[in-house]
Amino acid sequence: MAGPFALTGGRPEETGADLIAHWLVAALVESKFYLLFSFLFGYSFTLQTSSAERAGASFERRMLRRLLALFVLGVTHAVLLYSGDILTTYAVLGLVLFASRRASPERVWRAALWLYGVIAVLLLLAAASATVPASEFGTAAEAQAEAHALTEAYRGGLADVVAANIRALPELLLGTLVAGGHVVTAFLVGFVAGRRRSLAGNVSASRLRRSCVIGGVVGVPGGVLMALGTVGPLSDQWEVPAFVLGLVAAPALSVAYASGLLLWFRTARGARVASWLAPAGRMALTNYLLQSLVMALVFYGYGLGLYGRTGAAAAVCGALVLYVTQSYVSARLMRRFRYGPVEWVLRAVTVAGRPGEDGGVRKPLGLRDAASPAAGEVRE
Repeated sequence: MAGPFALTGGRPEETGADLIAHWLVAALVESKFYLLFSFLFGYSFTLQTSSAERAGASFERRMLRRLLALFVLGVTHAVLLYSGDILTTYAVLGLVLFASRRASPERVWRAALWLYGVIAVLLLLAAASATVPASEFGTAAEAQAEAHALTEAYRGGLADVVAANIRALPELLLGTLVAGGHVVTAFLVGFVAGRRRSLAGNVSASRLRRSCVIGGVVGVPGGVLMALGTVGPLSDQWEVPAFVLGLVAAPALSVAYASGLLLWFRTARGARVASWLAPAGRMALTNYLLQSLVMALVFYGYGLGLYGRTGAAAAVCGALVLYVTQSYVSARLMRRFRYGPVEWVLRAVTVAGRPGEDGGVRKPLGLRDAASPAAGEVRE
């Protein structure tokens, strides 16, 4: 949302801190973190099941209402604020998870492995065929022209921004297709972890260490290769192959991140950090949409109009400041309310009533949560 960095890459405009920041984001963040969110989406599916059972409600109706609400939120978000919305992807691909709801964890695990294997082979074949010549995927001049058009649109008024976001919707669909295999794989792995309560402390430390090491050994080189090809200094003809190879290795680095965090959160200092992060996680959907709103007011023409005027380093620093601020505000809100505002609306649609403490419709918004979550407990 800060500028057309994906189109211009790290060449030739970016230098110094901006180039380093863009390179590190491509190597360590891009295509890795949405898999963690997808994993948690699959995990939360099992929590939704348990909630419906406790309330004696129909899980199928609840989940279909929830997915529909996510889809509506996502389309609205994509049109008004951020064309790279993930909620529509989750809503559509969540139907795969919904169809797998009665399958055994063992069967779902095998399906996840097969799906990842097939997707990896297809991506590798695509990478092998993309080593000649890069012009087939668009010239540098075309990328610059597209970046200029986006800059003009996002520095314009609300109508210009909405029109640009609507024009980007086919790209959103294409992104869903490209990332869909990995997203569904992460959904299924999260579903298995939820059934086995893996985030409730049921995974041994030695297994987490092994996953962290193996994931890092495989994932870090893949991320570095992605950054070398998409940001630089490799030539343009390696951009697509490097990106694809990085995409194949991305789940490994996601596993390393998750395993490392779970290990750290078991220590005294890590547990304190986890308790500080938890409130923002409990209202993650609100924070996600609020981030888009804040950035729209900073970068788009109907706000400060800084689109394309700040470098990658400033964008990264701004994101960190925004997240720290949201974490502080979330902690204060979660002391008073059980749900964030958007979470409350989504929950109300899900249960077709006023959200309650047990997943039913009894207690009103604003009631303080009397009990703090136990260490390792995952809350909906």
